[in-house]
Amino acid sequence: MTYLKYVPYFYLVFAVFFIYDGVTKFNDPTATPWLSFGIAVVAVFMFFFRMKFGKKFEDRSKKS
Repeated sequence: MTYLKYVPYFYLVFAVFFIYDGVTKFNDPTATPWLSFGIAVVAVFMFFFRMKFGKKFEDRSKKS
């Protein structure tokens, strides 16, 4: 289960990708970059949520 330590970092990779996607769509008048920026914000939120949840889970397993 050590791979679960690395899963939250995939959210950061997705966030960087969607920020890049939003910036490239920003100059195109027919594209909507705000969806890409919104997904990037959710990915960053999920990164911090998973890190906090993983820390709680690790602390709980050490106590028992």
